[in-house]
Amino acid sequence: MDTTGTYHFDPLDLDQIRLLGGLSPGQRIQALLDARELAVGLIRGRLHRRYPNLSSREINLKLLEEIARAGRTPPRL
Repeated sequence: MDTTGTYHFDPLDLDQIRLLGGLSPGQRIQALLDARELAVGLIRGRLHRRYPNLSSREINLKLLEEIARAGRTPPRL
């Protein structure tokens, strides 16, 4: 955000755009799925560190709660 409170997008990574542009549609979907898996793994790891005594099932439920809460949260502008 700038001083007027207006959000501006981060600058484009042209190298990343070129790399993704050279992928087939299936490869782009795989890249998306890999990024999602990384994000979920990071969240799961954070939850496990915060709640070390919970079972994997309970951690997964907390993960789903966090994802649902994020879906209900309006974006910050």
